[in-house]
Amino acid sequence: MNRFIAILKSRTTKIITVEALVILTLARNGGAMAASPCAMSPENRQLDYWLGSWKVGTEGASGNAHSTVSLSLDKCLVVENWDSGRGQYGQNILGYSADDKSWYGMFADNEGRVHVFTSGKVAEGSAEFEGASQGSNGQKVLNRVKIIKLSPAKVEQRWEKSTDNGANWKVVFRGEYSRANP
Repeated sequence: MNRFIAILKSRTTKIITVEALVILTLARNGGAMAASPCAMSPENRQLDYWLGSWKVGTEGASGNAHSTVSLSLDKCLVVENWDSGRGQYGQNILGYSADDKSWYGMFADNEGRVHVFTSGKVAEGSAEFEGASQGSNGQKVLNRVKIIKLSPAKVEQRWEKSTDNGANWKVVFRGEYSRANP
């Protein structure tokens, strides 16, 4: 019986020691066991200027357009949930691949449109994504989306299309994002 109590005390001491180490680690890391690689990567943080809740002003908009931009998957993805205020809404997902050092994106809406962006360039306060899609009559269409920081409280998103392989571009959407809670 004494041997059993000695083993139990030894195991209890080890468990308490492990628990104390876990609590200290959590306290040092602000509650997280370890920061994700994306949280610490400067490349993944390049679009952080766009994070937040936004009112979106566009030509001909109802004034109810809004967007929320947040991080997902341990801060590896930038996700925009938007609502045009006129019944159209969607989700845009942007991510940096550490494997090939490239940005990618996918934009989709509730009307069945999906656009994939396979070429992204992101720098401080500016992002540009390009990708090809097919037009309604089967022609190749190039899409280019730019997300530009105008100030800490304003961002512009501009979507352009080209049907002549990039020789000419037509702006099909221009939204000025103003912080909902500056």
